Amino acid sequence: MNLQTGDVVIATAGKEKNQIFVVAKLDDKFCFLVDGDRLKLTKPKKKSLKHVQKASKIGFDAQKLKSEQEKTNAEIRKFLKERSLLCQRKM
Repeated sequence: MNLQTGDVVIATAGKEKNQIFVVAKLDDKFCFLVDGDRLKLTKPKKKSLKHVQKASKIGFDAQKLKSEQEKTNAEIRKFLKERSLLCQRKM
């Protein structure tokens, strides 16, 4: 899987299963996920790459993720809300 910072993913395991997130950072085996609400940019969720699946071709602006501001968390919430509505329509 070819993930990048800013990609929208769905968790496939754990208590976050079936929830959508934005990839804030990437490591060799892990990605750090944010949703702007419970998981903010200041404290992202560390999740194994094999427990996430890319959900959308359109990603969040990677430059904004580096700023780690409260305004950015609100933008992530709004962005994910729009994406979740699109995902539900496709099902």
